[in-house]
Amino acid sequence: MSQFVNRKQELEFLNKKYKSHESELLIIYGRRRIGKTELLLKFCEDKKNLYFMGRLESREDTIKRFNHLLIEKFNDNILLNNSLSNWDAIFRYISEKSKERLVLVIDELPFLVEKFPEIISILQDMWDSCLKKTKIMLILSGSSVGIMEKYAIDYKSPLYGRRTGQWKVNQMNISTLKEFFPKYNSQELIETYAVIDMIPGYLNLFNPHKSFLDNLKEKFFSKGEFLYEEVEILLREELRDPSNYMSIISSIAGGLTSFNEITQKTNLDKSMLSKYLGVLESLGITERIMPITENFKNKLKSKKSLYMIKDNFFDFWFKFIYTNKQEIEKGNSNIIFSLKTELDRYISFKFESYCKELISNGLVDNFNKVGKWWYKDKEIDIVALNEEKKEILFAECKWSNLNYSETKKILENLKEKSKFVDWPRKKEYFCIIAKKIKDKQKLKKEGYLAFDLEDF
Repeated sequence: MSQFVNRKQELEFLNKKYKSHESELLIIYGRRRIGKTELLLKFCEDKKNLYFMGRLESREDTIKRFNHLLIEKFNDNILLNNSLSNWDAIFRYISEKSKERLVLVIDELPFLVEKFPEIISILQDMWDSCLKKTKIMLILSGSSVGIMEKYAIDYKSPLYGRRTGQWKVNQMNISTLKEFFPKYNSQELIETYAVIDMIPGYLNLFNPHKSFLDNLKEKFFSKGEFLYEEVEILLREELRDPSNYMSIISSIAGGLTSFNEITQKTNLDKSMLSKYLGVLESLGITERIMPITENFKNKLKSKKSLYMIKDNFFDFWFKFIYTNKQEIEKGNSNIIFSLKTELDRYISFKFESYCKELISNGLVDNFNKVGKWWYKDKEIDIVALNEEKKEILFAECKWSNLNYSETKKILENLKEKSKFVDWPRKKEYFCIIAKKIKDKQKLKKEGYLAFDLEDF
């Protein structure tokens, strides 16, 4: 069952703009299923508003539907026989009705742009000539990140310089995961995060009364289910030709993380590959990571960078659905059980990302930069920095149950690797995070930081 969870920061931003009592032109955008519509509906609940959703229909039907909205909201029967025939007339009418605070939401703007390419220029003209002189709060929203940036944010857009604010709606904080699945234990929550990340539209598709594996089988490994084809639909919506992008993501999902490895696998020209990777990064699908201690000035020139799939949903889909499509197409949803070992290995890797989020959210105090570190054959799962106090945290993550001697050995090895980290420090901490740690208190008395699922 769909539910509205959190989004406190976003609502605070919108309410602050609403209370300004000045004309506002806001751009709200973000990928499909991220929760934009639910956010905007929640914001509009107690306010005088016009909410219009763009959709795939004829130009005539769109204008007719907008007229019906105005008739209903303003109880204006004159429009029944004298309907507004174009966008100029519609925006002038709304301008007249905005003597008091009015929220106008135009959701899924990209659908309107497709049918009415002129609408952005009309909005520019209407904003300059009348709307900005009213008390309107105009919100333009859309799911196609590329189109929203091009037509509403980019400096070449007619609306450039006119917007009074923008907000890219991102994935939710992991602290809200329990609200979606109150009966799940910590392990099931982490497993769910590893597969669908913190995307509310996908989290709401999982049944909180069914086990993680049952949800996985029903929602991913069954032909015809929403999540089974969602990745391909998303890419087709954002990209004119997703084939090269599919090859790049598939290569990274398969473990090829350096630029040269991806080049050799995809056979793409290096300049084109750089462009494609930039697009994928702007969409939040992939990311270019550096050792956390790398000096910012050196990042663009550094050869130490690796490419990772940032979005867990995409990562899981390419690792498990894309590679097993033939079997799933045959109706063999039970293939999931033969992938259990591979799935556990995948979740253990995502456990590291989960732990980074926990440290960023304050599991350990006073660290403002959290990331990964590697050098040649040495690698540390998590390194966190307090640049002001010159303090550093080294952490290893293990998706397993550990006894005291196993944990101590991991921590001693961590200490050895930490000596290769070139970063000035006044104080250092050593941390282990695992499923279960025996004699955890004993380790803490020895000066180590130790956390397991009980602590989450």
